[in-house]
Amino acid sequence: MPRIPEDELERIKRETDLEQLVRARGVELKPHGKDLIGLCPFHDDHQPSLVVTPSRGLWHCLGACSTGGTVIDWVMKAEGVSFRHAVELLRAGVPSLAAAPSGGLVKESSVRRLPLPLDPDASDPELLRQVVAYYHETLKTSPEALA
Repeated sequence: MPRIPEDELERIKRETDLEQLVRARGVELKPHGKDLIGLCPFHDDHQPSLVVTPSRGLWHCLGACSTGGTVIDWVMKAEGVSFRHAVELLRAGVPSLAAAPSGGLVKESSVRRLPLPLDPDASDPELLRQVVAYYHETLKTSPEALA
C-alpha cells in the first residue's frame, strides 16, 4: 500500500474536531484552563484523567492507560483499528465518528477484534514457546505450507 502523504495527515489532524470525537464517545468534557477534562473511556475512571487540548488537537490520559496523541490516535484507540484504517475513517467522515445526537453514546466498532494468541504477561521463555506453538498450529492448517 502506498504511504499516506504527510500533508494529508496534517490536513486531517487540522480539520478534524477532536473535542467532537471525544464527546461522541460519551465523554463529558469540562473546561480546565485552556484544556478540557473528563473521565477516560478506555479504563475504569472515577476522577477526570483525560485531558483534551483542542487548540493543539491533542489528548492525553493521566490515569491508568497513560496514552494520548492526535485525532488519529484517538480513533485507533476508540475504534480498535490500525493507523491506516483510522485515517481512512477520518478521510471518509464516517458518521459514527461524528458527535451523536443529543449526546448519546456511539455504537461499538463493527470491526472484529482478533483474539490475542499469546499471553502478554508470560515470561520470555514461555512467550517463545507460545509463539512456536502458534506458528506450528498455523502451519498444520495450511495445505500450501505442508506441501
